[in-house]
Parts: sequence; C-alpha cells; structure tokens
Amino acid sequence: MARFIFITGGVVSSLGKGLMAASLAALLQARGYKVRIRKFDPYLNVDPGTMSPYQHGEVYVTDDGAETDLDLGHYERFTGVSARQADNITSGRIYRDIIAKERRGDYLGATVQVIPHVTDAIKEFAKADTEDLDFVLCEIGGTVGDIEGLPFIEALRQLRNELGRERSCSVHVTLVPYVSAAGELKTKPTQHSVRELTSLGIQPDILLCRCEHPLPANERAKIALFCNVRREAVIPALDASSIYAVPLQYHTEGLDDEVLHHFGLSAPKPDLTRWADIVDRYQHPEGEVNIGVVGKYVGLPDAYKSLNEALVHGGMANRVKVNIRWIDAELFEEDDSEIVSRLEPLHGILVPGGFGVRGTEGKIASVRFARERKVPFLGICLGMQMACIEGARNTAGIAAASSTEFGATSEPVVGIITEWMSPEGLQKRGADTDLGGTMRLGAFEARLSANSHVSAIYGGATTISERHRHRYEVNGAYRDRLEAGGLVFSGMSPDGLLPEIVERPDHPWFVGVQFHPELKSRPFEPHPLFSGFIAAAVQQSRLV
Repeated sequence: MARFIFITGGVVSSLGKGLMAASLAALLQARGYKVRIRKFDPYLNVDPGTMSPYQHGEVYVTDDGAETDLDLGHYERFTGVSARQADNITSGRIYRDIIAKERRGDYLGATVQVIPHVTDAIKEFAKADTEDLDFVLCEIGGTVGDIEGLPFIEALRQLRNELGRERSCSVHVTLVPYVSAAGELKTKPTQHSVRELTSLGIQPDILLCRCEHPLPANERAKIALFCNVRREAVIPALDASSIYAVPLQYHTEGLDDEVLHHFGLSAPKPDLTRWADIVDRYQHPEGEVNIGVVGKYVGLPDAYKSLNEALVHGGMANRVKVNIRWIDAELFEEDDSEIVSRLEPLHGILVPGGFGVRGTEGKIASVRFARERKVPFLGICLGMQMACIEGARNTAGIAAASSTEFGATSEPVVGIITEWMSPEGLQKRGADTDLGGTMRLGAFEARLSANSHVSAIYGGATTISERHRHRYEVNGAYRDRLEAGGLVFSGMSPDGLLPEIVERPDHPWFVGVQFHPELKSRPFEPHPLFSGFIAAAVQQSRLV
C-alpha cells in the first residue's frame, strides 16, 4: 500500500521543490523502495504546451505524449522512472474535465463547487494507479498562500486525514535567508510560512530549509520549537556544487532517515555508489570542451533545461567538463563578423529545437559554419530542419529552400505534417488546428540505415524509440536532391514517410535528428547521441 509524501514550498518560489522531490525519491529508491513522483500545477493552462519558454521554461514530453512541467525531467533523470500523462495535473485540466462532466449532466443537477468537486478530482489524481508503489511523492507548485493553489492545499489536507499519519508525510521547503548587515541567518520567514500552512490545516512533519550558510544547531532548535517539529526534522539544504550532489548532501543531513522515521520504517542504508561516481566525474574532469548552443531562448537557461543536462551527461561519459556557450541566433543575422568570432573557438555546435521564424537565418549560418569548417554538429528538431534547408540551399542548389512555418515558399523543404501514424491510429492535422496538444507528441520508432554513422552511435541498433514534439517535418519529396548534395537520410519512420535523422558521411560528426534525445538522457545513462557528440568535440579540441 503506497505511502504519500506531500511537498510544499513557502516564502519565495524557485527554492528547488522539484529537485528536492527528485533527490528524496532517488534516496528512497536506493534503499530498495519503488517510487513515483507527481506534479500538481495550479495554473489555468491545460498544460504548458502553449506557454512561452520565457514564462515557464522547457516543455517536458513523456513517452505517452504528455506536454508537462520541466520538473518531470528532474524526476526522470534522478530515478530513471519514465513519467506519464498521469504524473502532471493542472487546474486548467481539472476545471476542463469538471465542466465537461457538468455539461453532459454527469452531476445530476448538483451545484458544482470547488469543494467537493475540484478537491475530489485532485485527490483522485494523486491516488490513481498507485497500488504497486511504496512511495508516491506529490509536489505542489507555487508557494503556500497563492490563491490559485488553495484548492490543492485543501485537497492535500483532506487526503492526509483520509490516509492517516501512517500513510502520509508533509515536507515543507522554505527559506532561511542570510542578512549580511546583521551577519546572521533569519528564521522568521520560515516561521511565518509554516504558520500560513498550519492555518490551512496542514502541520508539516519535516522542514527542508534552503540556506546559503550552514544552519547552526541553535537555529535548528529554534525553528523546531516554533514550527512544532522534531529538531531532527529540520533539514538544512545548502547550495550544492552540482544538482547531482544533492542526493548525497540530503542523505548526509538525514532527510531519508527522517522520512523513514516518520513512517516507522527501517531499511538498509542506501547504495549511493552510482551517485558518488557521478559527482566524481563532474568534479574531477580530465579535460574540457567548448560547445556552442545557437538558439532562440538563450536568455533563460530553463528553456533548454534537459538539453543543458544532457550535455553535462555527455561530458560525464567522456570525463570532460562541458563549457556551454549560449549564443543568440539573431546575432548572426545582424553582423556576419559575429559568426566567425563566436563559433571559431568552439569544439562543437548544437542547434536546438524552437518555433517561429525569429533567429532561423542565424541558425542556418551556424549549420553552414559547422559543415564547412568540419566542426562537430548536432541539430535537434528545428535544428535538423535548419540543417536540411542549409544543405538544400548550399549543396543541393535549391536557393529558395525554406519552411512553410516561416511563410509561403516555392521550395517547401520543410512543411507542416498533415498525417502520421500513432499508437492511437492515423492522426490528421491542418494549418488552422489548435496549437495546444496537436503536435506529433511522444515516443515514436525510427528505423536506422545499416552501416550508417548514427546506427554505430546507437551501438549497431536498427530500430530506436525517441520522443517527439513538432508540427513540421522535412519534406520527403526533396530526399533525392538533398542526398545528392551529401546529406543522407539515415533514419526514417517505420512507414518510410517521415525523415527522422540526417547525417553527412563526408563530415567527422554531423547529425540532425527530428526528435528530442535530451529528454531520455540520464546522468547514470547518458544518451548515446550526446556521448558521441562530446566525444567528437574532444577530438576536435585536440586539432585546434
């Protein structure tokens, strides 16, 4: 029977609840328990699929095609447990489903209210499909006191009463700021945050205190006294050198021990060998490489969160430090001299996914630089499409090559997908379709050409499964002309209609993929494309 751990946050946002949930799950997993993590998002969007990366960060896509919060990426990377549609819920989705039921008459004339209808839906989401789990960790987005989060806190209160203390635990993540003028840590924000949570009917069992300086014993005792928890349940959470050091740090501070104490459980000490190895590889590299990411949303690192981590994983696999240079693609459209000055010092160039026309000519210029200078290149989603347009224009003689995403064109090397096969059957889309949830989403198979470079990267595999999130595809009608220009289609959908991977055999390492490999990379299992890309960058670093 599953036990539930509810994770809330107070004082300020961005305290790292998602990282905390992922780290605690990893520690419980290392003790032999089966875990799953779920995210409750109070905003009214049905999902983050239509939200700007500058507003929300990246959209994390699951195997079953859900567009979810980026915290699910942390959950997967730390536990290796593949997330599902059922692991992320928003207020928008809950209200949408309740209103649909009301319109059908499912409530038999009853007045539809936040309590019980909304809170019951939240509780049902939390408990669904948990029979075979030991622990379910539920992270509540936002901070305690946010008006949009109140139904979730109320549902949590009700669920705790229903489950009882023996099956539920409340962990509150809060801030203990350091006031430099006074030269001391201040516990009052934590006290006020706990008071706010308690006023809503939830007494936290464990406090995770985010702080920049060590938390003295007397301050821990003070927090325990005024917040009504055990002194051992006040867990300091200092800034770490790497997010992958956090599980080790939390274990040292006793977080997992305190959780087991709360539930009255005993378990063997966790085997944290692989986490120690990950941290060692990160902290003690044997070299370094410079990778340029030429993108559109480089002003906010969270917009490319999984990509950033996948590059780090590739570095770990090769025991090198990866210095990521975030480059705004629009710079190359304003000043051609910027291309050489910014790209020449790099050992690898990556063009990531994105939407819209802004910055695309700069991305195409980056692809051309990588191709002509023989610099290792990886194009992802839109990055692969830019590689195909660059190849069409400069090696296949199609000067007007473009994408219909950017406007009308006489040479639509890239165009909107109108039909494709999915596990649910034939999917059809049009240019006037709603934007939300209508792309080619989730895991799809690709067939790799024998003896291709990419097949070797995947260890000789001929079939792979990767996650997609895109509305436009490379037009297969241009395949022969592009391949005559040296750009080989080495991966296709099983029906042979949709290009999945392109590569240049005459280049040391040039690969474009329509899917998002970064979503399946793990620190203890780096994705082969990123391991191979960084390995090629290491070779490049020895040539310059």
